[in-house]
Amino acid sequence: MKYLIVSDIHGSLPRLKQVLQFYHQEHYEMLIILGDILNYGPRNGVPEGLDALGIANELNTLSDQIVAVRGNCDSEVDQMLLKFPMMADYALLVIDQKRIFLTHGHRYNSEQLPDLHVDVMCYGHTHRWLLEKQENRIVCNTGSITFPKEERQPTFATIDEDKYLRIRNLEGFVLKEIPFD
Repeated sequence: MKYLIVSDIHGSLPRLKQVLQFYHQEHYEMLIILGDILNYGPRNGVPEGLDALGIANELNTLSDQIVAVRGNCDSEVDQMLLKFPMMADYALLVIDQKRIFLTHGHRYNSEQLPDLHVDVMCYGHTHRWLLEKQENRIVCNTGSITFPKEERQPTFATIDEDKYLRIRNLEGFVLKEIPFD
């Protein structure tokens, strides 16, 4: 199975459409969203193509393929627009006996780990991508497709059939990869 992981969309419909084009073109089967979906957030500028309803409409067509968690900019009002659950602080996904902890990053992150064994920790929130091996786990921050920080590119992550976790830019080019096994 192929997974695409995205975080910090912050209401930008054009950026989401770029990611979804890659998702469909490359035949991904599950879309994992790590929060901050519709709201651009008070510390950010207004994103290009701000369109919360447009994003909800796009994502709702894929609701049976989405696993999502709540970001610090997400609210119950956002959940009213979305047909998939997204109010949990975290989710645990198991792929080939590997435990993957999915969260936004404002509560749990590489410095504040959950009190359970996980093989992979995936989060966003900081808008700075990171992919590295830390002790006995892989840590992946997907970055942001809308508001990347520190002059970085907009990014998302994938877990592909060849068992690699990859950070990709909006064009789909691999910036870094780590074997998942």
